[in-house]
Amino acid sequence: MLVALGNKLQDVNDAVRGVMEFLGPMALRLYLAPVFWIAGNNKLAHMDSTIQWFGNSDWGLGLPAPALLAWMAVLTEVGGSVMLVSGLGIRWITIPLMVTMLVAIFSVHLENGWQAVADLQSPWAGANASEAIDRLRVAKGILREHGNYDWLTEHGNFVVSNNGIEWAVTYFIMLMALLFLGGGKFTSIDFWLGRRFREQS
Repeated sequence: MLVALGNKLQDVNDAVRGVMEFLGPMALRLYLAPVFWIAGNNKLAHMDSTIQWFGNSDWGLGLPAPALLAWMAVLTEVGGSVMLVSGLGIRWITIPLMVTMLVAIFSVHLENGWQAVADLQSPWAGANASEAIDRLRVAKGILREHGNYDWLTEHGNFVVSNNGIEWAVTYFIMLMALLFLGGGKFTSIDFWLGRRFREQS
């Protein structure tokens, strides 16, 4: 009897999954699209300084062919965000987007450790997290004494950005999931193109 009940529950689970499985890829796509749209457009709005940052080894990334790589990054992020929203070429666009995340991880954020925001409660708190929290406490004290602290914190608290790899790794993992899942059923152009070509063949 337990086996029969287990099989019945599994049948229900499979039926629900078959109908609702499009939600996972769609949610990943729609979450990531504005992330890359904003990143790409921020670079594009200041393209000269973006190219300098890509090429300068003293205060930037020190990459070769900085103009070419900067434009490739912008086109990948802006074009990739459009493709993510539409669900077109998802498995193809995730690869260059994952490369941009790897560049961000190893060229920009790695030296700052894991945390995006300094937090002593995290098991990956960096060596400077305690010092950052102390400085934040002092800064909050100054603002309470000399500023309108309630107004300043009305829509959120002050934090210290640690600028670690946490968010870039998270986006990389989400993109990797899309690489294997694809754009998903119903809400992606890939699904409808695939269906059309299968019907024709």
